[in-house]
Amino acid sequence: MVNGQQGATANPYDSRSSTPDSLDITSAQPGDGEVFDLATEADLGSEVDEVVHVAAGRLPEEVYEKILNPWRAAIRRKLVQTVEWESEVIAAMQARIRTRFLDAYFVYTSTLGTHTFFTIFLPAVFFFGFDDSARGLLLILAAGVYMSSFVKDLVCSPRPFAPPVTRLTMGNHHLEYGFPSTHSTNSVSIALYLHTLLLQLYHSPVLEKGFDTLVHNGTEVVQNTSDSASGAFALPDISAVQHTTMSQTTYYALSGLLLFYMFSIVYGRLYTGMHSFTDCAVGVFLGTFIWGVQVLFGKAFDTWVKTSGWLVPAIVIPTCLLLVHRHPQPVDDCPCFEDAIAFVSVIMGEVVAQWYMVRHGYDDSFFSTAVPGNLHGSWMDAFTRISNLSIKMILGVLIIFAWRIFAKSLFHLILPPTFRFLAQLFTLPHRRFYTPATDYKTVPPEKGLRPIPSVIDLPGMVELEMDEVAASTARRLAHASRRRELKLRNGKSNAEVDLWRSASANGKRDMVAALQEYERKDVPDVVVKHYDADVLTKVFVYCGIGMLAGSGIPVMFEILGWGVKLS
Repeated sequence: MVNGQQGATANPYDSRSSTPDSLDITSAQPGDGEVFDLATEADLGSEVDEVVHVAAGRLPEEVYEKILNPWRAAIRRKLVQTVEWESEVIAAMQARIRTRFLDAYFVYTSTLGTHTFFTIFLPAVFFFGFDDSARGLLLILAAGVYMSSFVKDLVCSPRPFAPPVTRLTMGNHHLEYGFPSTHSTNSVSIALYLHTLLLQLYHSPVLEKGFDTLVHNGTEVVQNTSDSASGAFALPDISAVQHTTMSQTTYYALSGLLLFYMFSIVYGRLYTGMHSFTDCAVGVFLGTFIWGVQVLFGKAFDTWVKTSGWLVPAIVIPTCLLLVHRHPQPVDDCPCFEDAIAFVSVIMGEVVAQWYMVRHGYDDSFFSTAVPGNLHGSWMDAFTRISNLSIKMILGVLIIFAWRIFAKSLFHLILPPTFRFLAQLFTLPHRRFYTPATDYKTVPPEKGLRPIPSVIDLPGMVELEMDEVAASTARRLAHASRRRELKLRNGKSNAEVDLWRSASANGKRDMVAALQEYERKDVPDVVVKHYDADVLTKVFVYCGIGMLAGSGIPVMFEILGWGVKLS
């Protein structure tokens, strides 16, 4: 295995060693070399080009001590201590229960707890007329992503150490800090909110067809004959002709499914070695807290948005921009900040759009057209309903992607020269790891849209980390061995990393200067650089997505006569 350089007496799992031992490798092609447990017996003998970087939270401990505020550093020290011993427990658990089936199950189901999944799922809820429920889900998800990202960048706690843990991952979540678990936060808050909706349906009475008219007519008759001494007219017994929206069997089945969903996501973070027990426990608590706040104050917030006039945008827009600006700056280059920007911006766009629609006549009364067809009617009715829903979903998603392409290109063109002009007038805020506009002329084309992976790409996106070295699990299953040609991220040698030690002796200012020098090294093309224009671009792009998904596209469907209300 390839390990970071450590002293002879150092604990191999100690994140406080003087040089980084946390590596992440993306292999370009199969090669020969080391044999992994999950690999099949094959050896093709070709070479491997690999890129390695220091994992979030695994820089030398003195870096965090010097850069973080004392109280942040103190919290981090406690968390690192728990990660150290919990890593041993998780490794022992993995040794007992890991199988190929469970590996695949927990890795792939982890995508159901990501904000990417909910970003695709939530617009459909808006498109099909459940705007109140969709808005509640959106607020919960945004709060979970922002709050967990805020805490992650605040304390900079690493994920469980590999070794002893074997880490299974998909996507770039392993590049983030570990505490708390965003997956656990999202899955618990969403599942609890969906259960709240189920409970409302289960206890909501539904009158039989024509019963509401019967009660109305009967009430009028009683009122018109109130002089009658006989009192012969009486309202019918409601309990005899009503039923609940959801049967008991359906309620318990769906509740069990939500419980299993929560277990799969939360326990899956432990099984895959992505989080410690502490990470998941705090994530569960945070998700429960967010759900409770939404249940208690969600309706009051909706009422405030619909009835408070210009006070709504005057408060919502500055608050959301302040949340973006005040997000903690981490020591490592962690992608948490970009996730937080996206969801705060979506909330800003959706709330402002909702406020505008109510003030200009696009309220609930505007959406009066029912979705054509009926799933319980003839086959033609069912086909009409399914076709309508499918077309709306496809068209709505395409509109959102088209907006994303257009807006991203537009603001990457407009913002950099705007920033350079403003920089001559006053000092612009600058965030670590984000290159200011004065240092570049244009945003490279590769900073545009990334290709969207298809289902057949998923196996190649799965990675396995041992000794905190990641490679494609699919390739390991196909090739038994690898040759590693390791290069530290940003082209830095181990000798350059020793810069931390010499800088730490001269205090925080020299340590910060050393960090800046460390960051200025030339980076390989495969490492994504950040530009200051990306921040505001993401704000505009995702604000527009919130406006389109929550208001613009449903209005278009209503005008076209396709309807958004399910009858």
